[in-house]
Amino acid sequence: MKRRAQVLNRDALPAEIAGLSKASTKDLREGWKAMFGKAPSRDIRRSFLMRAIAYRLQEEAFGGLKPSTQRLLAEFANDGANGSAFAAAPSRILQPGVVLVREWRGMSHQVSVLEKGFSFGGKRYRSLSEVAREITGTRWSGPLFFGLKRAQEESRDGTP
Repeated sequence: MKRRAQVLNRDALPAEIAGLSKASTKDLREGWKAMFGKAPSRDIRRSFLMRAIAYRLQEEAFGGLKPSTQRLLAEFANDGANGSAFAAAPSRILQPGVVLVREWRGMSHQVSVLEKGFSFGGKRYRSLSEVAREITGTRWSGPLFFGLKRAQEESRDGTP
């Protein structure tokens, strides 16, 4: 697999990706070196070489990750390098049908996400904060209570 010009013809991309499965491991390693600038580790398996090269080909043809995704990945990498345990920041956009589960004082509580609002205990609620208040008896940020938002974000955003 020799260094080639950037794939500009998107129609040819599927055939080029399919051709990776027929390439020798040596050719895949050369392709990796040409695309990523250095030789792959000897521990990297053939299947990963193919997937990484296929991803890079698609990235060249269609563009890479959005800047917001790149920043999020960089933040996770920094957290990991610092030795801190990091958790993925869940998306705050909940799709209808998702069920949120929260254990509170030894009881498990399940909340279903609806098109408009939430369902808990046979009742409909407009917000997760209303559900959290129903469960705890006190005012809570619903996203914080259900683990959709970390406390640092909560204070930075200025919401109670």
